[in-house]
Amino acid sequence: MFTGLVEALGQVREIEATGAGVRLHLDVPAGPDWRLALGESVAVNGVCLTVVTVAPGRLGFDLAEETRRVTTLGDLVPGESVNLERPLRLDARLGGHLVLGHVDGVGQVTGVHSEGDGRRLRVTVPSSLRPLLILKGSVAVDGVSLTVAGLDAEGFTVALIPHTLAMTSLQTREPGARVNLEMDVIGKYVRALMRPGEEGACASELGLGAEGAGR
Repeated sequence: MFTGLVEALGQVREIEATGAGVRLHLDVPAGPDWRLALGESVAVNGVCLTVVTVAPGRLGFDLAEETRRVTTLGDLVPGESVNLERPLRLDARLGGHLVLGHVDGVGQVTGVHSEGDGRRLRVTVPSSLRPLLILKGSVAVDGVSLTVAGLDAEGFTVALIPHTLAMTSLQTREPGARVNLEMDVIGKYVRALMRPGEEGACASELGLGAEGAGR
């Protein structure tokens, strides 16, 4: 479980082909907070991944073909910045919203406009995800917890304050960029419970059909 509050920016060091698929190597901040153990979870651009290699200032993650297919992690290139968040401690404050690290789909940035020192981003979403958005509700974009500031038939807009731009990879997103989307889990449960007669609703609507799209 995550909150959508990005703790640090990592950088793609290497994308290594392995017998099992692809291994993603990231440079991460130095210091005790990021001395993680094998098997721990980390959200990388909103995708929950398992640590499989550990070295000073570096973490490695295996990317399943399914993860690469349904998220933007397959688009990463060396040198690119990624959002990092460790799992929520049960005794910690929930500062963003409940984020599982299970991507529901990929959206596309279609507009970037300056607003004072901040920016407003417009994102189009797959049609199946649009009903899960509500005005002033929550959505995770590349793992960043954001409030829906505007809605239209094809997607939504969010307002990015200077702190968010400084601390996350959203500072580099321009029109045409693809972004990972996770819709509010509470909304997904409500929608599934209201449509019990539809075959597969509990799996597809809760984002479980892709094995969580995060391992």
